[in-house]
Amino acid sequence: MRLLYTLLLIVIICISSQAQRDDLPLELKPFYHGVASGDPLSDKVIIWTRVTPDSFIPGDSIQVKWRMATDTGLQSIVSYGETYTSDLRDFTVKVDVQGLQANTCYYYDFFAEGKYSVRGRTKTAPSGQTDSVRFAVVSCSNYEHGYFNAYRILRNRNDIDVILHLGDYIYEYETGGYSAGISGRENDPAHEIIALDDYRTRYSHYRLDDDLRDLHQQHPFITVWDDHESANDSYKDGAENHTDGTEGNWSTRKSNAKQAYFEWLPVRENTQEPNRLYRQFKYGNLINLLMLDTRLEGRSEQVGATSSAVNDPNRSILGTDQYDWMKNELINSSAKWNILGQQVMMAPLEIAGLPVNGDQWDGYNYERNRLFNDILINGIDNLVVLTGDIHTSWANDLPLPNYDGSTGENSIGVEFVVTSVTSPGFPFNVGTSVIQAANDHMQWIDLTEHGYLILDVNQQRVQGEWYFVNDITQAGTGESLGNAFYVNDGTGHLQNAVQTSQRIGMPCNFAPEDPLPAILSVQDKSRKDLVLLGLYPNPAQDQILLQLNALERSITTVRILSIDGSLMKHMDIDFKNGLNYLEVDISDLSTGTYLMSFETEKGVQTHRFVKN
Repeated sequence: MRLLYTLLLIVIICISSQAQRDDLPLELKPFYHGVASGDPLSDKVIIWTRVTPDSFIPGDSIQVKWRMATDTGLQSIVSYGETYTSDLRDFTVKVDVQGLQANTCYYYDFFAEGKYSVRGRTKTAPSGQTDSVRFAVVSCSNYEHGYFNAYRILRNRNDIDVILHLGDYIYEYETGGYSAGISGRENDPAHEIIALDDYRTRYSHYRLDDDLRDLHQQHPFITVWDDHESANDSYKDGAENHTDGTEGNWSTRKSNAKQAYFEWLPVRENTQEPNRLYRQFKYGNLINLLMLDTRLEGRSEQVGATSSAVNDPNRSILGTDQYDWMKNELINSSAKWNILGQQVMMAPLEIAGLPVNGDQWDGYNYERNRLFNDILINGIDNLVVLTGDIHTSWANDLPLPNYDGSTGENSIGVEFVVTSVTSPGFPFNVGTSVIQAANDHMQWIDLTEHGYLILDVNQQRVQGEWYFVNDITQAGTGESLGNAFYVNDGTGHLQNAVQTSQRIGMPCNFAPEDPLPAILSVQDKSRKDLVLLGLYPNPAQDQILLQLNALERSITTVRILSIDGSLMKHMDIDFKNGLNYLEVDISDLSTGTYLMSFETEKGVQTHRFVKN
């Protein structure tokens, strides 16, 4: 909703609807976005948080201390240290904690501005002989299409080792651009995200969702991006949802998207190739997990699925460097199972003998054939592909030309396609029998439901179990088992499972929901009733966007002052309880440093910004 205020001049103000909860808990301050961990190896793991300072000077650093222990009370400290953050990385913090023990539960927190964060839980990967690992697999979580009930359910599951997110963690569209129109689930910012601060604000908006924040607190993540972390149907040199003439240079937008992604997600960054996302994870002698980038690393522009160009050897979905890396890691693997985490369906999908989607591997048939041939020639066994992107569920064999649909013989491997957390599939679950009749390597299809996949891996077999949430239009609904399929060691063929899998071994204790009591220091008892979560961009040129949380409804006087105290702008705003978004036109201000103050009955807060 846009309101027009005219006092000294016209100021455009945007106040968006509330997020999922009516307020942000004061006890989280200044770590309103919680904590997270990711990219677990046998001896190290990334831990993450974001600090929201009361005030800051652009470019100045904030000291952040961290510690890691083997108990939930953080008494048995195994590692600790300090780091710094600033507005240059949107106040996010990422630490690669090293020297850890394999297959071990750890607990961690952060300390900044006199406060502790909530404690997070993480777990390192196993090494050596490994009998069992359980992944939860998710993809495609569009905020405007519903509540993240799958995240909430997974937060409460204590039988998984890590969350694999296969992409579309955020969506780039403007409010209402790709939406179910659910009240209280509107995007911020309201426009399509293009600039760096747009992407940062969208990540901040998503990470304030209770279910996503809580899931990150309790489980480590391994993530890759798909297209919507940048723009729809993106490829190396462009995207369907990008026009250079109106939305700027694609390289700049892609760089913005990548920077915000690496800032806001607990991903280990490659120091030699900073923008490279594809990477490897080893789970003892059981799993060789390769997380691929089929979007931005080397993908050629999409063509129609029936175009002759799909067989052009010069077109690629991975790019030369990534393909060679993947091939080398598969050839040299000594693990029982080789698992590829990637974005788009690898199995052929045809209707009436014609491929239907050129965005999938069908649009890059030459490279898919090359991959299958390399697997055959090099004797690579037990290939399992994990796929997201298409908001539906599929259990596929990966067929060679002489594939036998009745026995599954001559399948090069198997593919588990996970449905979306919220993003829409088809309105009706019809036509699946027709699709399967035309594609006899597809063992099962569901086109409508939302949820997640549990992947249970042991030395004898890999089993995938699809769980569907009952409803995404309301928060807190339940779930049901959709189906389960498994592949035995050495067979490369999926079979329907008659029972669900069970975790082997003792689970980790959950991390406590609240920060340590030391968070309630003396100065906190004053209870500020307005919290500035973000001020973007800073420096700014024409407009500045503020993300604020009001602990209660209040009339707030907002002033912009020059650095010498002269009043430049003034407005009185009725902030509602919960999250508010304020967009201010500063195009008429001269270049320089300014103060923005927020005055309520409980006091005045002042924040600096720079006008370019």
